Amino acid sequence: MSERILTARMEAHPRDSHTLERYLETGGYASLGRVVREMTPEQVTAEVKVANLRGRGGAGFPCGVKWGFLAPATPHYLVVNADESEPGTCKDRQLLERDPHQLVEGTAIAAYALGVHQAFIYVRGEYARPARRVQRAVDEAYAAGFLGRGIAGSDFDLDVTVHLGAGAYICGEETALLNSLEGRRGEPRIRPPFPAVEGLYGKPTIVNNVETLSSLPWIMEHGGSSYDALGPEGSRGTRLFSVSGHVVRPGNYEVVMGLSWRDLIYREDLGGGIRGGRALKAWIPGGASAPWLVPEHLDEPVTIDDAARLGSMLGSGAVVVMDETTDAVAAAVSLVRFFAHESCGECTPCREGTTWLLRILERIARGAGRPADLDLLLDVADNISPGLRWPPAQTTICPLGPSATAPIVSLLRHFRPEVEARVNRGGRD
Repeated sequence: MSERILTARMEAHPRDSHTLERYLETGGYASLGRVVREMTPEQVTAEVKVANLRGRGGAGFPCGVKWGFLAPATPHYLVVNADESEPGTCKDRQLLERDPHQLVEGTAIAAYALGVHQAFIYVRGEYARPARRVQRAVDEAYAAGFLGRGIAGSDFDLDVTVHLGAGAYICGEETALLNSLEGRRGEPRIRPPFPAVEGLYGKPTIVNNVETLSSLPWIMEHGGSSYDALGPEGSRGTRLFSVSGHVVRPGNYEVVMGLSWRDLIYREDLGGGIRGGRALKAWIPGGASAPWLVPEHLDEPVTIDDAARLGSMLGSGAVVVMDETTDAVAAAVSLVRFFAHESCGECTPCREGTTWLLRILERIARGAGRPADLDLLLDVADNISPGLRWPPAQTTICPLGPSATAPIVSLLRHFRPEVEARVNRGGRD
């Protein structure tokens, strides 16, 4: 890989990359200073569009285009979604904990482009240390003149508030996050209206992911065209992946988009291959919500569009690798149990459907499954996500319920004989 956009500082200075002193020594806040003193908000947005930066929170929507949806009503807000709660995902934690000033600078750049004077950084409730690091970075930025009134010697004012969530996975969904930020129950809102029209406190709001905003200082320093030169069309730039499971080298890896899954899992400087020299069985390419991929997909490119072509997604960037010893049924049980536990209960298909999926799967896992259970699983899943296609259709306000069907469809698409064998040798209720 030729470029490290997000992790260069933490790799070069692992002990103190989070400090303001180190950030300034390595060029930090220079992009912000140039942006607020020499560029118009429209020029900043245009540069982000040239970069073809797509959101890193899951949906992959073009960042500059999303900004263009912001309604003109004032006040309006910018909210940073740092509620990283997808199983296997820890990339945002690394950015929050080891280079928080990069996020603060990116937040300020985005706020300037949007004409926003109040931003919020919403951090996952369990991320106590990362939240402290971000709060300290915000405090240091205020003291150094990079936040507050007249930031970086300009006439632009910006206040940033760090808010710690209460640990609910559903608050990673942007409208549930906004409800939580307002002090309400963390439940998704019906859309439209979308947050860009009616968001926080009923005002126009843009919600961006940590990794998305952390990319902005580099883009403003090197230019959108330099970012656009990295990676294939439709998946420009670099991306952080949290690689875990049965690999030799689990960890977060920043890679230029477009390498193969084989590279990401097997390359010595990345995943390092399957632990113990075992064979690969499957992997989850983008967090618990993503349908699984199998060895025949190893040489496919790691891009947003190619993942969609295969019926999956890059999602949260969590790559969970399963070797040949993995019990596929047990893996599906674990994932569905997570979704059933984290359902907010607002929508009946999700609240009841995830519970039924878990009950049937657990019956199969303990050896008490019935032949009819396989079709019953699909029937229940189809009631949550009609057609069982990807991206999923919804009978719910948010995608949590349909996401719970991904492990079911993956299990029966790729490992149905294994499930049937479990049922055939088990007992009966």
